[in-house]
Amino acid sequence: MKTKQKPPGLNGYKQYKLESLILEDSKLKDWFIDICYGKSPTVKIAEELLAIMEGRGLIRKTDFGWSLGADGRQFARNLGLIPGPSKFEINPSLVKSIKGKKTDQSKTNNLANRIEKIWKKFLKERSEELRNKLMEYYLPLVKYIAERIYVKLPDKVDIDDLISAGIFGLMDSIDAYDLKSSIKFADFCTPRIRGAILDELRSMDWVPRLVRARAHQIGNATRNLEAHLGRVPTEQEISKELEMNMEEFHRLQRDANAVGLVSLSNNLDFDSDICEIDIIEDEISEDPITEAQKRDLQNLLAKGLSRAERLILVLYYYEEMTMKEIGSTLDLSESRVSQMHSSIIARLKATMTNRKTELEIS
Repeated sequence: MKTKQKPPGLNGYKQYKLESLILEDSKLKDWFIDICYGKSPTVKIAEELLAIMEGRGLIRKTDFGWSLGADGRQFARNLGLIPGPSKFEINPSLVKSIKGKKTDQSKTNNLANRIEKIWKKFLKERSEELRNKLMEYYLPLVKYIAERIYVKLPDKVDIDDLISAGIFGLMDSIDAYDLKSSIKFADFCTPRIRGAILDELRSMDWVPRLVRARAHQIGNATRNLEAHLGRVPTEQEISKELEMNMEEFHRLQRDANAVGLVSLSNNLDFDSDICEIDIIEDEISEDPITEAQKRDLQNLLAKGLSRAERLILVLYYYEEMTMKEIGSTLDLSESRVSQMHSSIIARLKATMTNRKTELEIS
């Protein structure tokens, strides 16, 4: 009788039935049993084998180590390592990842049984106290869904707002759940919690859903063309991808541009106190260095002028008064004001010509 041979090397694991390998390899079986009971494995497994097992859905990587995947849980139930699921139970690894605590299998089973009793009592009495106990138990699920959505949102969105909206979705799910249903409550409430969070985001968004959808339409077409062409596509290529003429494309583009508005109060970086408005160039204001140089030059040229001569320049160039009006102000004739003005301009030109290099503004 031929015995079944293990494939040589780690590459052979890809063609080998992993479930059979777990049963035959005592080291791998001990590792798998530790994962089933939420313990840190006492043995080490090859990294390539871990990657293959993860790809097959037997295990999955979390922030706190390895845990069972969907296929791994079913395999463990078939072996009798973990009990079958209660339709009121949420994934123990989810509770562990949210609370940062390791869970004991016996405690998890006792908790699931207690929650099932609370459910049956609540569905009869519909008391607020029992509903609050159920909401406290399923709160990690709300936080998990909120965090999954939050990672794709800008920093201005507060995750506490998402959790609050998700709690209302959880509350509606508890009130609407039917005990006779064959669906697990976690599967029943997840889309409702997610929907409540998305509704809250839509109410916070000033951009209409139609405009947001058009922006996604252009963005998806642009990304597809960039991946296909290996460069930034032209407007003609994008419009062809969307099966539109240029007039329709430009109309769609104008509608989608409204989505691009950002708040100048947003922080530049996640851990920075600098806002967007602090780094925007002010194109209206003058360069302070240039202004200081001009002021120094003005003071230098004004040193050789008398008070009356300076007053004539101020009234003529800054106040935009005529020669006649300046003469009336200074009690001089119009011709005398014109003569003094010509003399002042000639002297200033001569001074600037002689000191051109020294007075040059960089």
